[in-house]
Amino acid sequence: MTGDILLVFGLLLVTILLFVSDRLRMDIVAILAVLALMLSGLLAPKEALAGFGDPLVVLIAGLFVIGEGLFRTGVAFAIGNWLLGVAGSSETRLLVLLMLVVAGLSAFMSNTGAVAVFIPVALNLSKKAGVPATRLLMPMAFAGSLGGMLTLIGTPPNLVVSNQLSREGLQAFNFFSFTPLG
Repeated sequence: MTGDILLVFGLLLVTILLFVSDRLRMDIVAILAVLALMLSGLLAPKEALAGFGDPLVVLIAGLFVIGEGLFRTGVAFAIGNWLLGVAGSSETRLLVLLMLVVAGLSAFMSNTGAVAVFIPVALNLSKKAGVPATRLLMPMAFAGSLGGMLTLIGTPPNLVVSNQLSREGLQAFNFFSFTPLG
């Protein structure tokens, strides 16, 4: 093994340990890993920073901003209160409605972002309805994953594949290409 390979494996190991230890936020760890690759000379600055200008990365970041906007403006909690009002005392109805809302939202923004926005909402609903949080959170996560598979922007792999098809000169997916299969 060459020194460069050992250095990359060492950086990978340190990055994984930092992710697992949860001592630093994941975004900080990721940026530090890119900086380490740049400063070590393993990647030229242009190569290391190329992904930040990719329209796909910008789109995914924008979808997370939309999710944060839903949370900060109180829209997510308003939806939660509406869900509680419609579901009444039925745990099943509350669960189904929560799953439908999260799946629907996941189709039009990042599924990860949609689930992240609704975690505090689900925890609040759990307290108000007297339902164990686990009985809402796990199904909500599945609903987010399923909803994300309905559209092009719902989950990053759909965007990555479509982007690569376009780069190869092939027909990219349209917004609702995944809906019949999702």
